Amino acid sequence: MKTKPFLLLATTSAVLAFFAGCATEPGPFTPQDTTKYTIENTEKFVLLDKPTQISVTCTGLKERELPDGRIEVVANVKNRENRRIQVQINCVFKDDQGFATGDETPFQTLILAENSTEAVRFTAMNSLAKKYTIRVRQAR
Repeated sequence: MKTKPFLLLATTSAVLAFFAGCATEPGPFTPQDTTKYTIENTEKFVLLDKPTQISVTCTGLKERELPDGRIEVVANVKNRENRRIQVQINCVFKDDQGFATGDETPFQTLILAENSTEAVRFTAMNSLAKKYTIRVRQAR
C-alpha cells in the first residue's frame, strides 16, 4: 500500500513541474532572424525546391558592367546527376541595397545533359541593377 501515496506524489510533482515551464513573457517581441526566409535576399544563386537542390549546382558566377552601366551575369549551371534533367532559371536584378528594381527575367527552360555544365547569360535592362539573384526551379 505504500506505493499508491508515492505514485500520487510523483505524478503531482511531474504535473506541477510541467506547467511551471509553460510561463511566457508578455509581448511585443522582436522579429526572429532566420535564413530560411531570407535566402533570396542574401545569396546570388538559389535553388527553389528539393529536386533542384539534389540535382543542380552552380560552378561559377561571372558578372561584369557593360559600357552603358548595365550588368551582365553568366552562371555555370551543372547537372549533378547521371540522367538528363530539365529546369527553369531566371534572374532578379536588384539595386545596391538589395531591393528589386522591377527588372526580372522570365523563367526560361534549361535542359542539362548527364553531368554537363551550361553557361546561362542574363543582362539587366537598366543601369539601376547592382546586385542579382539567379533562381532555379524544377521544370513544370
